[in-house]
Amino acid sequence: MYRGLRMIQADRLQALFLELVAIDSLSRREGRIAERLAHELRELGAEAEFDDAGQHVGGETGNLIGRLPGTTGAPALLLCAHMDTVEPGAGVRPIVEGDVIRSDGTTVLGGDDKSGVAIICECVRVCRERGLSHPPLDVVFTICEEVGLLGAKHLDLSRVRARRGLVFDSDAVGFAFTRAPGANAIEIVVRGRAAHAGMAPEQGLSAIRVAAEAISGMRLGRIDPETTANLGLIQGGRAVNIVPEEVRIRGEARSHDLAKLAAQTEHMRACFDEAAARHPGAQVEMTVRRDYEPMAVADDAPIMQLLTAAAVRAGHRITAAGMGGGCDANVLNRRGLEVVNLGTGMRDIHTTKEWLRVTDMVAAAEVTLAAIELAGAMP
Repeated sequence: MYRGLRMIQADRLQALFLELVAIDSLSRREGRIAERLAHELRELGAEAEFDDAGQHVGGETGNLIGRLPGTTGAPALLLCAHMDTVEPGAGVRPIVEGDVIRSDGTTVLGGDDKSGVAIICECVRVCRERGLSHPPLDVVFTICEEVGLLGAKHLDLSRVRARRGLVFDSDAVGFAFTRAPGANAIEIVVRGRAAHAGMAPEQGLSAIRVAAEAISGMRLGRIDPETTANLGLIQGGRAVNIVPEEVRIRGEARSHDLAKLAAQTEHMRACFDEAAARHPGAQVEMTVRRDYEPMAVADDAPIMQLLTAAAVRAGHRITAAGMGGGCDANVLNRRGLEVVNLGTGMRDIHTTKEWLRVTDMVAAAEVTLAAIELAGAMP
């Protein structure tokens, strides 16, 4: 039996995870957790420093980059997770029920992505305290992943030696996500004409009505197995007795196929244009920005070969799969690295029902530790 199965300390992993989720770290406000993790990495013998990504995105801190020397001359390996969490993520009070850790129902838990952070720290600690053979390790804890993968986009790669590695930012243990969609961020402004809603409604043109007609005829949700679309924020109107003259809508479209992404985006644009055309005087402005590009790593790429062998060694199984969300791996692959996204066990993420099993985190850590040791033996 692979000896690493006895090395991951579940109690210690759980304790660190519980400590981390209790530290507020909403996007652009990761300063406290970054300092805590810098202390952790330095305690483990790593050089730890911050890049200037925070200055680019208006955040408290930059990405945290830790570099540990290897015990072999093998190529460096990257271990990456993000520090920020989504709203509502302040004042997390985790509830432990045996093997399960869940939120108390008032906030997210923060397993996205503090489960990944905790797994990385535990694996590095085991390597150091047990004197395991391992390659040079680059640990990167990014900021602002949840608001457009901004930390990864501004990561100073000159400080990162590794060109291959693992991102820990998905739910399903036993899966390595090699494919992920690209996304367009969409903002629409619909303009009508204001009027008194009781005394002269005929003189007004409701921007809300125009927007509603556009949305009612729009394909949203699951478009096909590769494509999704959503309108998530709507703001408009001044008062209940004023015909609304302006509505702002923010949404997104995602697809693994860039042609399908373009087609869905144009469909959404056409829905608004056609609705405006039915109401003389209405105007529509739609702004589209590519949020991130698709990710597609071959199932037989070297990083997947390493991960598959590590899973076998650890007595687990890893399956390559596609996912519907984007993560830092999308950006890092586009920037010249070869990385896949390993599941950590977080469930019901981005909701106040979020939970995970400690045993799932342990399983992911066991595979990771085996991957680190195998990577240390590579020529």
